[in-house]
Amino acid sequence: MAKLYRLLTADDTSEFCHKVSEALSKGWELYGDPAYGFDAANGVMRCAQAVTKDVPQDYSPDMKLGQQ
Repeated sequence: MAKLYRLLTADDTSEFCHKVSEALSKGWELYGDPAYGFDAANGVMRCAQAVTKDVPQDYSPDMKLGQQ
């Protein structure tokens, strides 16, 4: 059994909400609070949310976390 970790990031648009919602629908769980910051180089707000998931197999750095 392994606990996986991902940090989801995107511009502060509905795309970010859909990315987090998709992860939740696949069994990922929120980990901590979301973070927001202004990306001055691109003039946009950016969002980040950590998620974790328990999986039955052993962890491998070759895992495609988005496909878990």
